[in-house]
Amino acid sequence: MTEGHENGSPLQARPAGRPVRKDEIVLADRGLYIESWLPERRSRRRPLYLLHGELGGSWVWERFLLYFAQRGWEGHALNLRGHFWSEVADLATTGFEDYVEDAIAGYDALGRPGVIVGHGMGALLALRVAEEREALGLVLLSPALPAAIRPQPPAHVVRLVPATFKRELLGWGGAVDQIRRQNPDLSLRDVTRVQHLMGEGAGPARRAMLEGVAVDRERVAGVPGLVIGAGLDRLFPEPESEKLAEWLGAPYEPFGAHSHYGLVIGEESHLQVADAIRTYLDQHRL
Repeated sequence: MTEGHENGSPLQARPAGRPVRKDEIVLADRGLYIESWLPERRSRRRPLYLLHGELGGSWVWERFLLYFAQRGWEGHALNLRGHFWSEVADLATTGFEDYVEDAIAGYDALGRPGVIVGHGMGALLALRVAEEREALGLVLLSPALPAAIRPQPPAHVVRLVPATFKRELLGWGGAVDQIRRQNPDLSLRDVTRVQHLMGEGAGPARRAMLEGVAVDRERVAGVPGLVIGAGLDRLFPEPESEKLAEWLGAPYEPFGAHSHYGLVIGEESHLQVADAIRTYLDQHRL
């Protein structure tokens, strides 16, 4: 079986696929690092460009990167500024538009149009990239909502967001057993890994997301999309995902027994989601 890595230990996808090689793209002028997993042999599949959400990094996508590389797709997972392998940044002054600039720069570095895949806040970034650049497809998992359909939060909720924040703000600061009860599709190993790898978040970017980030629906209307929701998502509730699918006129696929991270990280649960995305890619010949 072909192996990848999971924080220094073997990470496996089932069933075994074709051999995988790894590469990287470094945007030295921006301090950004893109983790790339590629099929051993070049294919005609469109590249996948993966955008993580708050406190994330390319580590969020390792199971997807392996799954799709084994099946002929090259995957490129961006680390936003100040996240995981990208250079340290002052997150207390990092706004949402700074992340948009990072996401566009990373997409440009691929050198050809691809399919943009986003998770949580990363899905909102994916929509913004698709406004500015040619995208051949959009896959939005448990997406943050754009301003046009996002309920206005109470003012105090926005004001109370600190300059920088950690996993406690997202409900991931408790005991492993407690978090697993809230995310039953994750194994204890999955939960421990997420807690270990979560970084810090940018307060200004989170406040902007809560207040609402504008997306021009007309500029992304021609991009074939797929929206996926998670029934156990405590961060981006499943009805919001369906609401975005309706707003975009895109197909919607709910996974009722999945949590926010279970969609992409769960040792077992990620496989169903990856299969659904693969079906979408095949249908659109991507």
